[in-house]
Amino acid sequence: MPVNRLKMPCLAAGAAFGLVVPAMAEDAPLNVLATVGMIADVAQTVAGECAVVSTLIGPGVDPHYYSATPADVGKIADAELIFFVDRTLEERLADVLDNFRDRTPTVGLASATFDDADLLEDPDEPGEMDPHLWMDVSRWARIAPVIAEFITEQRPDCTETMTGNVEALSTQLEALHGWVGEAIASIPERNRIMVTAHDAFYYFSDAYGIAASEAIEGISTASEASIGDIREVAEFVVETGVPAVFVETTINPRTIEALVAEVQSQGHDVVIGGELFSDAMGDDGTAEGTYIGMIRANTIIIAQALGGTVPDWPEALQDWAHVWDISH
Repeated sequence: MPVNRLKMPCLAAGAAFGLVVPAMAEDAPLNVLATVGMIADVAQTVAGECAVVSTLIGPGVDPHYYSATPADVGKIADAELIFFVDRTLEERLADVLDNFRDRTPTVGLASATFDDADLLEDPDEPGEMDPHLWMDVSRWARIAPVIAEFITEQRPDCTETMTGNVEALSTQLEALHGWVGEAIASIPERNRIMVTAHDAFYYFSDAYGIAASEAIEGISTASEASIGDIREVAEFVVETGVPAVFVETTINPRTIEALVAEVQSQGHDVVIGGELFSDAMGDDGTAEGTYIGMIRANTIIIAQALGGTVPDWPEALQDWAHVWDISH
């Protein structure tokens, strides 16, 4: 069934859409605003010195539930280019972004990058897309040339530089994708099951051979989990015998803690395998505060908690590891 990818127009930069882009010095870095860090990190890597990319929604903050503050409105107003994922992710920001679309190029990357065939559907909301595309590295890598295209609309002199940056990043992400797949393949087949606080890992499961993905909350976190939801997932955990479940940095851990208690009350031993980055990256200035580091950290936690092993870090990512003083 086709998914409803975007309810808000995705506006490209430039005169093709009738937008009036403010006259700025073309040699000055473009002021780019990204809603989430998973976009911002890719955008800054691609842009290099051609743009200054800032993030609206910071570490540990749930974008599904986030509402714009007065300061945020100022940042949006000052931006020359805005990137977001999709209204199904930035649910409460959508109307604010919509108010600025006539004055500032505003790009929904899900709609600008992917066809319906590339997208997974929300199982609880037929016709609605699952926006957590960054969980599949091979899919998320495809936003890099799209971002470069929109930036070069306003900074054409940066075309050659950004083309090189896109190629370099694509090589890194291809290596990362293969590394994640190798790590997950090392998990015993019976344990390749993801149980999390909310449904943010369908793309991860689809890309890397996770047999089943179950969560207490749905793709959106706008509504709270019920006791019935916890009991239903607990029954799934007991039936499958999965050894570990996972908390998320943007979700209150109480629901997973309640799940563990319910499972244990039914006579099955399950542990919290670790804290995953789902809808936000780690703290600024840390390896986990980068897209590569976010995926790396998640993969290590998942593989080890479910009985797998962590493969050697790819040669193509050794420069990244050196920057963050990571030895393996």
